[in-house]
Parts: sequence; structure tokens; C-alpha cells
Amino acid sequence: MQAAPDTDPAREYRDRREQRQQTAKQLAARERLVGWTRLAVVVSGLLIAAWWLYHKQLPPGWLLVFVVVFVVLLFVHDAILRAYYRAQRAAGYFQAGLDRLADDWKGKGRPGIRFQNETHPYAADLDLFGIGSLFELLCTARTRTGEDTLAEWLRGPAGPDEIRARQAAVAELRPMLDLREDLALLGPEMQEGVDYDAVVAWGESPVLLRAQWPRWVALGMGSVSVLCMTGWMLSLVGQLDPQTAFGAFFLQLGVLPLLVMLVLQGLFLLPLLSRVNQVLKAVERRGHDLGMLARVLARLEQAKFTASRLAALHAELALGDGSGTAASQRIAQLSNLIEILNSRRNQFFAPFAFLLMWGTQYAHAIENWRAAVGPSIRRWLEIVGQFEALCALAAYAFENPIDPFPEMADVGPLYQAQGLMHPLLPRERCIANDVSLGDGLNVLIVSGSNMSGKSTFLRTIGINAVLALAGGPVRARWMRLSPLAIGATLRIQDSLMAGRSRFYAEILRVRQVVDLSHGSIPLLFLLDEIFSGTNSHDRKQGAEAVVCGLVRTGAIGLVTTHDLSLTRIADPLGERARNVHFADHLEDGEMVFDYRLQEGVVRHSNAIALMRVVGLEV
Repeated sequence: MQAAPDTDPAREYRDRREQRQQTAKQLAARERLVGWTRLAVVVSGLLIAAWWLYHKQLPPGWLLVFVVVFVVLLFVHDAILRAYYRAQRAAGYFQAGLDRLADDWKGKGRPGIRFQNETHPYAADLDLFGIGSLFELLCTARTRTGEDTLAEWLRGPAGPDEIRARQAAVAELRPMLDLREDLALLGPEMQEGVDYDAVVAWGESPVLLRAQWPRWVALGMGSVSVLCMTGWMLSLVGQLDPQTAFGAFFLQLGVLPLLVMLVLQGLFLLPLLSRVNQVLKAVERRGHDLGMLARVLARLEQAKFTASRLAALHAELALGDGSGTAASQRIAQLSNLIEILNSRRNQFFAPFAFLLMWGTQYAHAIENWRAAVGPSIRRWLEIVGQFEALCALAAYAFENPIDPFPEMADVGPLYQAQGLMHPLLPRERCIANDVSLGDGLNVLIVSGSNMSGKSTFLRTIGINAVLALAGGPVRARWMRLSPLAIGATLRIQDSLMAGRSRFYAEILRVRQVVDLSHGSIPLLFLLDEIFSGTNSHDRKQGAEAVVCGLVRTGAIGLVTTHDLSLTRIADPLGERARNVHFADHLEDGEMVFDYRLQEGVVRHSNAIALMRVVGLEV
């Protein structure tokens, strides 16, 4: 069932959460009933057994009925528990969606701390990772590969065609709540239990048992050994006819044929034993991992898509490793091999498995499977990652139905937006602003006093660019932009360990931003309080040189400052630069900010007023 395009996300999530909670409640009652029934069966069986032992009137076959009923109830109880935990997880999944809608999501999701990188040109500046980050808001992925893919999309812009393909895929996935729920519920076990690097390495490592003839030799020798053991055992119990060749042979030689075959098998296995053991040891863990992956692949294969990107990924899964057998079915083949292999641990079959060289036979079969399918595992994981990243953006799009997809321009640089707001702030608290860069205007010099909203404005521009270039919707009424590299200096810190001052760390980042401006993609630069760590003369000279140099490369961006002397760096740039500002005023002893972008240079500073507001005698 898909959600209607005009569905209220809060109502839909609430209804589904309540349905799952009701299901969990019913299953809990059913689980208790089955539990008491199982106890009653045990008690009844014991009482009847005691009665039979005392009176010796009840055939013992009746006890088998109780044993069978008890075993059936065990399986029923296990199925109910699995359904109960699934319903609970589903209720939690929709509760997480309600938390996001209520702006109560910070610290409850997956912050992606492992993706934090201080050397990235904008990740820390725009709050992409960490608690309360864009990644935590977006990430509904439940597999490690899904998280990796989403993080990769946030850290690097895509091209126009790729972005349009992702937008179409996200738009199609947006109403597919059932699919996203199923992937989320299949994923938790995978995230904690699958070592993706090890799975890929196992699939791509050199084949240890390439020749297949030892498998069939093992089968033939094993069959002869079983025949020899059967003949010997029948000779021991006197069940052989000495008039037949078979009977005469084993009555005369006894256990000797079996011993000869065991020696021959040992000699045959000796050069293979080390590699066979390696294969069997590796497949036990990797088989479990791939079994969980198969469930996710099977769910994706069941879905039907029309968007080009989704249809292409779905077609890849349907082709599997190129043989025409779906990816989930290819993994199911391995699961069947492992299940048959593990039958050697059955206490009744174990002697026959030993004689049949069961492990050797199936080690060769497994290596044959790995030689054909193993190299495809990496791509299947990548496909799962792309589906989960697209589903994460689709969930965000579903939860924010008024946020549009940006229009992509093939050439630039260009960044135009109306009603732009910060997606990590509650919508009702945001003040929307317009911005237009490109078409001859390269830089906005944003002046304003402390706390007036300059840095937040830069982050709003940057984080919406990240969303747009990842293929998601943006927090604006309308946006149009071209592919852009992003460089920012909003959160520069000194480093005691590295022996770097904040100013030195800033000029290193500015150099990184300048280097980005010489790349193949036009640059969007966001320079906050540029060179504030040095004197006014050096600051103005350095800022003017950097900004003019960036404009000459065709970059677009914004520079904020509360030093009014820096607003004059727009003068030599003419029409390619413009001064804008954020204003404030003192009202009843408190500073009031409207956070609305205005034309021109700010006319006053609020630093002294703020000092007095907090009680400093200035």
C-alpha cells in the first residue's frame, strides 16, 4: 500500500504506529496463550505418563502425541515472538518519523560521527555529521552501506543528469511507505551483524578449490566406503548370503575393504585438507551475512519501479551475476549448499558424512559458487546502499511535502532561491530570505552586528546546496542552481595537538577553498568573518585579494563581516559584488533581530549595547 500524494505525513505515521502497536498488543496476548498452552501440554503429559506408569493401562504411543504437540507449539511460539518484535520495531520506526516532524529528533538517530572529517571543505561548517546534523535528520538507512552512500552524496556534488535521476527516483519512492518500512525492519540485524568489508573480500578473494574433479572423486570414493561399511556391518549380524558374490566378498574380508578405502581417502584428502578447512571456516560466517543480505535483495526485487534510476538498479538485481538468475536467488543457492553441508553435524548422519567426505564435496561446490557469484557481491551491496540513500531522501521528501526539488541548470555558476530557510531549524521559527548569485553577480558582502544572523544565513545557503546537489528537496519556495563545489570557513578551530592557532587554521582552509575554485566545477564559497584573527589593515588587504581572486576564477559566494571597512572590498568588483546586511535595534533594554536580508551596508554596531545588556560597565 502506498501513501496518497496529498497524505498528511503526521496523520499517516500516527495511524501506522497505532496499527503496529495494536498488532503487537494482540501478538503479546497470543504469545501468552501459547505459552500457557505449552505449559498445560507438559503438565498433562507428565500426569498421563505417571498414571500410565502406575496403572500400566495406557499405551506409551499416547505420549508421542504430547511430544508432537509440544514441538509444534514451540515453532508457533517462535513465529509469534518474531512477529511481535517486528511489530514493535515498526511502531518505533513510525515514532521516529513523528519525532522528526515534531522537531524532537536530535540525538535519537544515527549521527554519522564516523564520517566527520576536519579537513573536508564544508562538512563540519554546515553541520553535515554529528548530533543534530543533516545526516541524523535524513538517515533512515539501516545498513552500513546505505549510510556510506548517503554520506558520500552529502560530501560531494553530483552532476545535473545524476541529480535529475535521483530526484525522479526520490519522487517515486516518496509515497512507498511499505517498502521503506520493510527495508528498515530488515536492516537492524544487518547493520550490527554484517561485516561488509569482509563479505566483499571473501567474494573477491582467489578461489581455493578451482578444479571440480576432486568433488566427484570424493563422491565416488565415499559411496564405495559406505558400501564397504554396509557390507561389513551386515556380515557382523549374519545378514549376508554366502552364495552371492557380495556376501562371499564381505564374509571373507570383513572390515578390510573399509580400512583400505579409509586409507585411500586419507591419501586423497591430504593435499586438499588445508584448503578445504579454509573454505569451510570462511563460509560459515559469510554465509550468515549473505543470508541476511538476501532478504533485503528479495524485498527490493519484489517492488516495481518506473523511474529510470530505480528501474536500472532493479534490473541489475534481476540479472544477478549476469546469469539471468536474480541476486537473492543466487544467494539462496549458497544458503542451500550451506544447509546441506551442515547436515554433517547431525548425529545420525555424521558417520555417513565422514565416509562420503561431505565437507570436501561441498567445499568444492561452494568455491564453484563463489567463483561465479563472488565478484558480484560488491555491486549488490552498492545497489542496496543506493536504494537506502534514495529512501532516506524520499522519507525526508514525504515528511516535508511543501519542500520542492530544485531546478538544475547545466551551466553556471548559478544559485538562486526564494524563501530560503534552514532545514535543521523548526520551520515555524525560520525567517525566509531570498538570494541570487550568478548572471554577473558573483559575491555578496554581508555586514551586520553580532548575533544578527549572518553565519546562519551562510549555513542556510550551504546546507540547501548540499541537499540540492545530493538529489533531495530543499527548504525553500523555489530554487535553481548549477553544479557547484562548496568551500566554507564557518567553523574553524585552533588545534593544540597540531600546534595551530585559529588564524593559521583559517588561512589553511581559505587556501583549500581557493584551490577548489580552480577545479572543473564552479565554486560556491562561504567565508564567515574572514581573517578576523589579525589586524584591520592586514585583514582588509588579505580579504580583498582573496575575494577578488575567487571572482576572477568565476566563483560565486558570500563573505560576512562586522568590520565595516571590509564592506569596501566590493568597490573594485563593480557590478560583480553587492553589499547586503542584517539589522537590529534595541527595544526595552533588549536586542531585537529581524533576521531579514536588506540592501546596503549596516549602519551601526551592537557590540557595546550587547556588553551593557549583559551587565558589563562599558
